[in-house]
Amino acid sequence: MIKNPIPWPDGAKCAVAITFDMDADSILHLAYPDNAINKISALSMLRYGPEVAIPRILDTYKQLDIQQTFFVPAWCIENYPSTVKAMVDQGHEVAHHGYIHEYPGSCSLEEERYWLKYGIKTIENITGQRPKGWRAPYYDFSGNSADLLIEEGFLYDSSLMGDDIPYILKTDKGELIEFPCHNGMDDWPQFANYTDFKYEMPIKAPSQGLEIFREEFDVMYKYGGLWVSVWHPFVTGRLANWDKIAELIEYMKAKVDVWFAKMEDIALYVRKCIDDGSYTPRIDKLPYYKDKVVLTHKK
Repeated sequence: MIKNPIPWPDGAKCAVAITFDMDADSILHLAYPDNAINKISALSMLRYGPEVAIPRILDTYKQLDIQQTFFVPAWCIENYPSTVKAMVDQGHEVAHHGYIHEYPGSCSLEEERYWLKYGIKTIENITGQRPKGWRAPYYDFSGNSADLLIEEGFLYDSSLMGDDIPYILKTDKGELIEFPCHNGMDDWPQFANYTDFKYEMPIKAPSQGLEIFREEFDVMYKYGGLWVSVWHPFVTGRLANWDKIAELIEYMKAKVDVWFAKMEDIALYVRKCIDDGSYTPRIDKLPYYKDKVVLTHKK
């Protein structure tokens, strides 16, 4: 079913990237700039992510001997530096996720460039190296995003949904690797019930909500794809959810021939395969359209 499978390293049948977007309460301050500090219940729920869930997640990763990727807004790095430092100290990747989870598509070119550069510097300050990857807040990849990422030397993006395996985003300025995700691999449709964000999905038992992630893994394992989760610590890091997630990770690891890796390592490997000719990716040329598509009536 996958026409151009990647020869994953050491005979692995698929690759797994467990990615978390550690948004914390940035999203509340963005949504309610005049009143967020008075929304104490919502703040407590969101702060659960960096203060309770991330230490729990890091402990599980250490026990299972895996290193993974966290997408962190620069504002969250500034406000939860010890939490992010703990990620770095355990060898995990800290990737770019905007400043305060702003919508890139609502920014001007210069505004988007400014916050991209600001986030790069913030990540450099805490990790000692430039970030190699970016995920657009709200998946809001703008018409300028690809060019800006290429200008800044990013290796990969993980915001789009155009394939089951890594592919190439190509513009007149260059190219970068796209690690596709999709809404079925996001924890919000399964577990999010937050009145302040007008997002109230029916509450599910963790075992029921996790069925989709297990089935997505099974099909990626069967056909040689790339399994990318888009999870949030204050959602998936909750005790019952994370207990079931730990079981899911153990299930995946029991397959033996599964490659668990940070996204930066997967990107470097994919780039090598492209360069040596062992993998020929599909290419998406951006922008998709030069002009607006409008309805016109011709007599």
